[in-house]
Amino acid sequence: MNSISPNLNLMIKASEKASKILIRDFGELEKLQVSLKGPNNFVTNADRKAEEIIISELEKSKKNFSILTEESGFIEKKDKENFWIVDPIDGTTNFLNGVPHFCISIALLVDKEIIAGVTYDPIKDEIFFAEKNNGSYLNNKSIRVSQKNKIYDCLYGVNFRNNLPENFLIRNTGSAALDLAYVSSGRFDGCLQKNVNLWDIAAGTLLIKEAGGIVDNFELKKFNKISIKASNERISGDLNKKINIF
Repeated sequence: MNSISPNLNLMIKASEKASKILIRDFGELEKLQVSLKGPNNFVTNADRKAEEIIISELEKSKKNFSILTEESGFIEKKDKENFWIVDPIDGTTNFLNGVPHFCISIALLVDKEIIAGVTYDPIKDEIFFAEKNNGSYLNNKSIRVSQKNKIYDCLYGVNFRNNLPENFLIRNTGSAALDLAYVSSGRFDGCLQKNVNLWDIAAGTLLIKEAGGIVDNFELKKFNKISIKASNERISGDLNKKINIF
């Protein structure tokens, strides 16, 4: 593995520190105070605490960078163009219901491009990370997208069912960030998501690109209601012919 940058090291440390709060609170779900944030979308004290820890860690470096987070929105600093993108818990509904499938996701956007990304699953202790032109890794081991070449033999992480072929193999796991990470490591062959937020997918898109996969273009200027299609290179063309979610 090539050496990682100070920025990526900071992101990893921030996610590891915040994960301690999530692991503790996941084990004490009955004590969490839950407030309604919108349809099917709950936010917990754990969410807020994890975000505070991550922001505090990230601000130790690049103090002028702005921050986009799920809980606080866009925190504008002197540098409005370059910013951290933070999701303290992707998979909140899983978390609240005691389902051990959620993650912390952090990305760094510089000059209108995502250059570093971390997706950390604290329960399984799996940390996926990538930097532009430096490859993708899972717990320090290099990862690559799958090599399957027939779309009906593939497994897809999705958050919708409508208009997908009936014989598509799909999983709705409740975490877009982990779905993308699973594509980068070959567990899933593709990922199809509608109306997700930038913080759900920012790190994962870089993970896939650096692992040799294809991510259809989406607007980095949009913070929400994003649709995304990602897969290994071999099925990308056929997938585009078969499915239009944009």
